[in-house]
Amino acid sequence: MRRFALSLCASPQDAEDAAQEALIILYRKIGTLRATGALASWMFRIVRNECLRQLRLLASRSDEVTAEPEASAEEEALRRWEVERIATAVSALPRDQRQVLVMRDVQGLPGSTVARCLGLSTAAMKSRLHRARAALRHSLERTHQS
Repeated sequence: MRRFALSLCASPQDAEDAAQEALIILYRKIGTLRATGALASWMFRIVRNECLRQLRLLASRSDEVTAEPEASAEEEALRRWEVERIATAVSALPRDQRQVLVMRDVQGLPGSTVARCLGLSTAAMKSRLHRARAALRHSLERTHQS
């Protein structure tokens, strides 16, 4: 579960949190599981949902800082839909691209810090970030046209 969370989450700390939350949810709801063979797929789904929840939480925290007061219900629904669309597109990125994108653009860490944390040169980090942004842009354009 932890390895799967590492492939979805932005940082190892987020992955640890997601795996731990998934175990808590499993403990609380194990009695609702009908087929014992479905345990593994159920656990992976819980971990995935926890990683997405953390990403949405990060996005909503950054929105709170810049949000305008009292948006209409329609504007709020559109904003939530957009956050969900972005979170889904980010979670679909390859792990290495997702990590650098979240650390640099969501968490706002300096490029040198991101490179050092990921064990990359600054040039390699910039290249990976560029590919991640391009892939995200392409994914969002595709979902916008649908």
